[in-house]
Amino acid sequence: MSGQLDGVVAVVTGASGGLGEHFARLLAREGAAVALTARRADRIEAIAGELARAGTRAIAVPLDVADAHAIGPAFDRIQEVLGPIGVLVNNAGVGGEGLALDLSVEAFDNTFAVNVRGTYFAAVEAARRMIAAGVSGRIVNIASIASHTVLPGLSAYCGSKAATAMLTRSLAREWARKGIAVNALCPGYIETDINAAWFRTEGGQKQIRAFPRRRLMEPTDLDAALLMLAGPAAGSITGSVITIDDGQSLPGGG
Repeated sequence: MSGQLDGVVAVVTGASGGLGEHFARLLAREGAAVALTARRADRIEAIAGELARAGTRAIAVPLDVADAHAIGPAFDRIQEVLGPIGVLVNNAGVGGEGLALDLSVEAFDNTFAVNVRGTYFAAVEAARRMIAAGVSGRIVNIASIASHTVLPGLSAYCGSKAATAMLTRSLAREWARKGIAVNALCPGYIETDINAAWFRTEGGQKQIRAFPRRRLMEPTDLDAALLMLAGPAAGSITGSVITIDDGQSLPGGG
């Protein structure tokens, strides 16, 4: 541990796998106490147990951020056990795949319920507690290159991530004098449970070959930026939407 987050309580949503699990482990290595939230209770309990055995103060709190009314009680539980929340990594998200002519109303609503409404109310509930505790809070929303790049067949997902980027800037302005930094990361394509099957297909391999560097990113490619936005370095950074995509969103790239 390098300890730049010693004494900080961090909450990671969507922490049962993929980037959420990676971020939880990264924050733990930097000394943070970590609350893992997700729908898959068994998975976050296993990860929290592993972190605890390694010396991290870690708990698992089952949470579906699509249920906005459940977020506040979950955050109350985290504070009861770990103390005042100092960092929120708003990572929970769903893919929202489907051509517009084929996408059901229910699938569209679910995409926005998780990616937009869940992100918004998790940020609100975290900020409410940060302000009450008088801490210099950090909120990092995980958006996507889809916030500013058209990804074919993902119109609902693109719309939801564009909303996430603008919510980031709006909340940053609203809480600028409250000591809370609100920023967003826009990652490019990284293999996760959501897209792994696709990238093993001929179409997925063709997409990778079309990227400027003909490769997928690794989760570790986001580490430096995530720690910057979650730690002391974000004291003068708020309202930023930072793209880290290995050039994937460059013209002609993907």
